[in-house]
Amino acid sequence: MSITTKGGDKGQTSLWTGERLDKDDIRVEAYGTIDELDAHLGEAKHFVKNERILEIIEHVQADLMIIMGDLASINKSANIQEKHVDIVSNFVYEFEKSVELKGFVFPGNTLQSAKLDVCRTVARRAERRIISLHKISEINPFIIQYINRISDLCFIMARMEEKLAGEIKYK
Repeated sequence: MSITTKGGDKGQTSLWTGERLDKDDIRVEAYGTIDELDAHLGEAKHFVKNERILEIIEHVQADLMIIMGDLASINKSANIQEKHVDIVSNFVYEFEKSVELKGFVFPGNTLQSAKLDVCRTVARRAERRIISLHKISEINPFIIQYINRISDLCFIMARMEEKLAGEIKYK
């Protein structure tokens, strides 16, 4: 079986639940931006030095696949739950204890933190796309919370990488 179906040659795509949508539909844009975030996180894994951060990135990538499935479905049960949000929040708290930020930081002071800062900004864009979708279609509120936490997580993981390299630079 080929991955080329030619079903999208006229500018439409199929959701998991079977509906056909234009490829520029806000729902497609929302899960497509999550896919982009997932790809950037995959790239970041090749640069991060901290094993705990690598572990967490892989955990997040598994959750992002669930979120993409939820967003690529209409009237499907919610798979991301409050416990997923809590886990990511706890990752943030874990790194905040070690980093102890003292003000505004300049992003991207190491290659690995720069990659994580790109992930942070893509997460923010994904959040905006999901909010736009939520205005016209009911979205699991835990997805919105989860993606909001992911941008925080990417920020603090970037700062942790900088701390370990002695490269945090404050404004």
